[in-house]
Parts: sequence; structure tokens; C-alpha cells
Amino acid sequence: MDFTTFIAIDWSGQAVERPKGLAVALCRTGTAAPELIERNWSRQDILEYLAELADTGTRALIGLDLSPAFPFHDEGAYFPGWDRSPRDARTLWALVDELTSDDPHLAATGFIAHPDARRHFRQRGDCGDLFPPGRGRFRVCEHGQEAMRLSPYSCFNLVGASQVGKSSLTGMRVLHRLRGKIGIWPFDPLPETGPVLVEIYTSLAARLAGMRKGISKVRDAETLDTMLSAFGSQPHAPLARYDDHATDAILSAAWLRVAANQPELWSPAKLTPELAQTEGWTFGVP
Repeated sequence: MDFTTFIAIDWSGQAVERPKGLAVALCRTGTAAPELIERNWSRQDILEYLAELADTGTRALIGLDLSPAFPFHDEGAYFPGWDRSPRDARTLWALVDELTSDDPHLAATGFIAHPDARRHFRQRGDCGDLFPPGRGRFRVCEHGQEAMRLSPYSCFNLVGASQVGKSSLTGMRVLHRLRGKIGIWPFDPLPETGPVLVEIYTSLAARLAGMRKGISKVRDAETLDTMLSAFGSQPHAPLARYDDHATDAILSAAWLRVAANQPELWSPAKLTPELAQTEGWTFGVP
């Protein structure tokens, strides 16, 4: 791949204008460490930033830390029993955006409040009757994450600090708006020019950099530089604050620069044409 720019975005589903969890880091070809783009980001800001990359034709590989779709393969549907259950990811993004049109800041409260949708989610104080016993449903690639000794959460679980469902729903609103502007892997064929979006799991980058199981976050300069060196990166410029979001974005951008040129990551063995249109795939999972 001939990418010149590598961007990692730590996402947030918090229903406020400027979530504290949003962080964006960028690096270019070479060995210079990724830099944090210091800004009090909103989801709308990031949407406009990505659209500008498309408009200028920047050859960027962009990693978004969210799930672009819900499980489909296990039940043959995202929402079994609901007559509006979408047939593929693009239709899912459109439905999510439609049912959240009254939510400001690209939030997604309206979707999980819908009487048919809410039956599939576990929310605080409200476990839907169609949420299965245990941890919930998983995508095929999330089983692949488990095989890598990672700890994925079901997108239908909206309880706990590590839940990813709200981030994924707000991300789907952004993907819907970017459809046709940016190639979104694996839903779209890889374009020969311009930017490409992929799903990332920031804990995967940390694990590949040598972070041992049970610890997934970097909170100091020395550890961050040690992790960066595993990806051939020079030390980073000191940060004003070492929080999980900033270090996740920086480390993931450095990993994307290395991973982009690994052909096997673009052709996972279990990624079928059906999965490529319904569930998608986490970049970096074999």
C-alpha cells in the first residue's frame, strides 16, 4: 500500500458535544513518532476533518477504534424478529442515523431507546428480552480477537466502562455520512487513491508492542517510548497529560504505519464476501 499518512482515532460514544475520550494522532512515512493533534474534538469536528482528507485526496490510512457493525453471522440478522432489521452494514448505518436524527452531537440515544431495537441491548437497569444469557453476541472477527488473547465486548452490551456499543452506534452515524467519500474497508473495494478507513482495536496495537496480558493501557512517557520502539518509531514529543486516549491513539498510529504493508492483514482467512458486507472486520486480526 502506498499510504503517506497514518491516523488513529480513539473514539467515544458519550452523548455530549465534546467527549473527553476523543483523541487523534498522526504520523507519516518514516520513523518519526506520531503526534497528537491537540484539539477539543467533537464528533462533528472529526467528521469534517475526515471529509477534508477525502477532498484533498490525502493518501491516508485511518484507524477508527469502534465496531462498524453488529453481529450478523450468528443469527443471520442484526436484529432477529424486527421487520426493519437491515440486510447489510450500509443499510444499518442509514437506519441508525434515521432513528437518531433528533440526537444532537452525532449521539445515538434515540436508537437504543427505540422499542424494537432496545430489546437486543443490555443497558443499565434495562436488559432487553432478546439479549442472550452471558456476555452477548459477537462478530466473527471478535472471536478472532479472543484467539489473540484480547478481551472484546459485545456491541449489544452497553454496561460498564469497557462497553463499545455506544461508540459503535455514534461511529455508524459518521460512517453513513462518509459513505461514497472515503473507502471503508472491507465494505468497499480498496481505492487506488485517497484515504481509507479501517476498524482498529487499540488494545491489539498494545499487545503487538509487547504489552502483557492483563495490562492494556499506557500512562507514562517511558512505557510509551518502549512500545513505540517495537514499531520502529522514534521517541515521542512529551505530552501535557498521559491519558489512555492520547497514548492509545499515538501507539495505534505507529502500528498502522507498520501494518499497512503486511498483505495478509488485508486478506484475513475468515473474511468472507458476506462478512465484508455485514459485519466488517477488525484490521490486524488474521
